[in-house]
Amino acid sequence: MHLAQLNIGRFRYPTDDARMAEFMDNLDRVNALAERSQGFVWRFKDETGNATNTRVGDDYAVNLSVWETPEALEAFVFRTVHAQFYRRRGEWFNALDEAHMVFWRIPEGHVPSLDEAMDRLEDYRANGASERAFGWAEVIDKERWLAQRCA
Repeated sequence: MHLAQLNIGRFRYPTDDARMAEFMDNLDRVNALAERSQGFVWRFKDETGNATNTRVGDDYAVNLSVWETPEALEAFVFRTVHAQFYRRRGEWFNALDEAHMVFWRIPEGHVPSLDEAMDRLEDYRANGASERAFGWAEVIDKERWLAQRCA
């Protein structure tokens, strides 16, 4: 089983606004780093090569990707240049009052759709962590992940 992740956000400003420049100017670099990272499998892209033109729900930007293991995703998020941008996400994205990130297990070779991902997020928002949809706490609980992965 692989790990799928979706996170959504609402940009604070239009993507061509000067206040978004640092984020937008580094998007290709960070995405390329993700694609070269050990354990990376796939990420959603639109016609721009990233996903900044794609919106879901109430005008949310999306990031949807698949990773071989939670450790691979964790390493990319927190131990690469991505971490610098992750820490500063409040400069570019509005805070949301509800869950904006969800994870779920998928069979190797499966490519999740945006509809599938949004369905998982809605499930997580409505029901909390479950086998079907869960958050970072469950992702970083390696023993639980391994037990469920092998079940």
